[in-house]
Amino acid sequence: MDITSLSALELGKKIKAGEVTVEEAVRAQLDKIKARDSVYNCYVTVMEEEALKRAAIVQKKIDAGELDDSPLAGVPVAIKDNICTKGVLTSCSSKIMSNFLPPYDATVIERLEAAGAVVIGKVNMDEFAMGSTTETSYYGPTKNPWDTDRVPGGSSGGAAAAVAAEEAWYALGSDTGGSIRQPSSFCGVTGIKPTYGSVSRYGLIAYASSLDQIGPIARNVSDCAAVLETIAAYDAKDSTSVQMEDYHFTEALVDDVKGLRIGIPKGYLGEGLDPEVKEAVLAAAKTLEAKGASVEMFDMDMVDYAIPAYYVIASAEASSNLSRFDGVKYGYRTPDFEDLQDVYKKTRDEGFGMEVKRRMMIGAFVLSSGYYDAYYIKALQVKALIKKGFDEAFEKYDIILGPTAPTTALKMGENLSDPLKMYLGDIYTVSVNLAGLPGISLPCGIDSQGLPIGVQMIGQAFSEKILIRAAYAFEQTRNYERPACVKGGEQA
Repeated sequence: MDITSLSALELGKKIKAGEVTVEEAVRAQLDKIKARDSVYNCYVTVMEEEALKRAAIVQKKIDAGELDDSPLAGVPVAIKDNICTKGVLTSCSSKIMSNFLPPYDATVIERLEAAGAVVIGKVNMDEFAMGSTTETSYYGPTKNPWDTDRVPGGSSGGAAAAVAAEEAWYALGSDTGGSIRQPSSFCGVTGIKPTYGSVSRYGLIAYASSLDQIGPIARNVSDCAAVLETIAAYDAKDSTSVQMEDYHFTEALVDDVKGLRIGIPKGYLGEGLDPEVKEAVLAAAKTLEAKGASVEMFDMDMVDYAIPAYYVIASAEASSNLSRFDGVKYGYRTPDFEDLQDVYKKTRDEGFGMEVKRRMMIGAFVLSSGYYDAYYIKALQVKALIKKGFDEAFEKYDIILGPTAPTTALKMGENLSDPLKMYLGDIYTVSVNLAGLPGISLPCGIDSQGLPIGVQMIGQAFSEKILIRAAYAFEQTRNYERPACVKGGEQA
């Protein structure tokens, strides 16, 4: 039996039952990474020595009964390269951070390790999470396991591709404007963007602080629910952290959607949406309707303004957050300079990639005197209107359903040369971050090119259990599809 084909929860059960040791699980994952990652480039850092040492510690705790309440004890996890891991390279896939070893763990890492998880490595991403394809990484692009000529999505593309290629049982990503959900759609896996504030951002290297959120990527809804249950908690170290009433997300894994009210915004099915994606999403809605949910179309026009509002706000916050990377305090420093001003200019010129520079310049522009009111303040007003639009929609509906992305996975290089086209690809995801809402993407079909299609479900703030229930009920009607490299049709 190839244990890397098991779900995270299935592996956890076998470890608890003594059928598989933690060391065997870690070695099986390391072997799969060694066999495949030269093709897919999912990992920036593989922590082989650390993971094997950690496996021995966790095994002793399991044997002593100290982790009986943790369903993921002993299961290896991959971590996006912008989440701090003590003493382990955390570079945001950028040259300017290519020598940064954090002196502390992010809160989510502490919570995972307290539950017996084994961190096996750090996965590739778009530089500083700026991109939708994982092509802007300093370490080169990650490739989609379904078709290596295509992108895995981004910015958590390394995480989604690793899960799809069975190089990870599950992974943690971050989502600023769809960076968990869109790569999950492109790679045929499941990803949850939690409500803003429900999972601590302490230790997440910021792109846009008011929008960023850590969340899980896994092969199914059950695994995602278990991971979210592990990492979600109030954290005094994060000023935006919120105390939720209920963290028992796995209780929502019930195959029952009777009485659930589902709304589909008409604008989500309009111009720019691939016909095959539209067909698959509407088929998913019909499936839920057949299981007892009510489904209807409605108007929500404010979402049309989400893209410009998002890129103004995100770029403004990025311009502020990334100003700390100056070649003085930590990170890369240019070796050739004359004075302090020269250090700043050359370090940033050499250390940042083109997309990061583009967004920092946009951010500096919209925050500058004379343009602040015209762009940044107006974008904040639009953000408030989008939140109001969702609030009104949730007075009628429990869930808003639509596509995760307008297309399936794009060919390599297709969007990199056209930033505007890349930005427009986030049309269905960014409004969720602007409103601070939870969203989940899960597979709902395969297109004529053999590529996975994702359906997105959006809930009101702190309604993760309703989303998990609906997603789980839909998932019970489908078999989990694996890419050819995993099924054996293509040998990596």
